[in-house]
Amino acid sequence: MTVLIVTGTDTDIGKTVFAAGLAGALGASYWKPVQAGIDPSGDKERVAALSGLPPEKILPEAYRLNTPASPHLAARIDGVKIDLARLALPQVEGPLVVEGAGGVLVPITETLTMADLFAYWGRPVILCARTGLGTINHSLLSIEALRARKVPIAGIAFIGEAHDENQRIIPQIAGLPSLGRLPHLDPLDADSLKQAFATHIRLSETFNRG
Repeated sequence: MTVLIVTGTDTDIGKTVFAAGLAGALGASYWKPVQAGIDPSGDKERVAALSGLPPEKILPEAYRLNTPASPHLAARIDGVKIDLARLALPQVEGPLVVEGAGGVLVPITETLTMADLFAYWGRPVILCARTGLGTINHSLLSIEALRARKVPIAGIAFIGEAHDENQRIIPQIAGLPSLGRLPHLDPLDADSLKQAFATHIRLSETFNRG
């Protein structure tokens, strides 16, 4: 079973859109193990609308929390205890795209971060990064955190308006491939995402390393 994990340097950078495009391009199943915040809906519903995948490919979350906050805080507020055993990767036919919550060091519990969970899984990660100001520092720190836990990194996917220097220097310093840049889309729908993903994202780079 091919598994690709989509994470980001921060929250709200577009990794759900990227995960939808990736899952759609691969015909993969999609899973977000911990969803924190479901008003008006969660990321699973957004991926269902954008990926073009059949409903059976959109897997239910292990934890679906009401509070829009870091998972450790959302779980505390909602009165839920997160158990690592429930976060084991689901077994599916074909590829699986897994989306993390927030950035790589977001805490899931008082003692477990997203990066720790990625290390537990041992599967390759795609790091989604903004193209704009601040992304060099955020990206390289995220990569260091992943490498400190020996998490394999398939590559970096940039999201946003073109910024040639940032898109050049981060992969160079990190020694990682750039998988391309997904622009902001208007309108954003399943058709526009499919076309943009096919045009701008180099999946061959991912599988060469993964």
